[in-house]
Amino acid sequence: MPPRKSVIALALSDGIPLRAFCVALIVGGILNLINQGDEIFRGEPVVWWKIALTFIVPYCVSTHGAIAARSSQQS
Repeated sequence: MPPRKSVIALALSDGIPLRAFCVALIVGGILNLINQGDEIFRGEPVVWWKIALTFIVPYCVSTHGAIAARSSQQS
């Protein structure tokens, strides 16, 4: 894995944040419907930190995958 500065530079380059954001919206939305859809549709309280994590995790996974692909291409 490249040094920390290179990882951050890769994570913020060439459209990676936008693509990761789009992936997080789609995957996070689907997972939230699966996990808390009943509560959402019934108007019952939901666990907001779980909703947030359900969007954050796909964002991080997508970003990590892009960084790994780019760093292996540069090697």
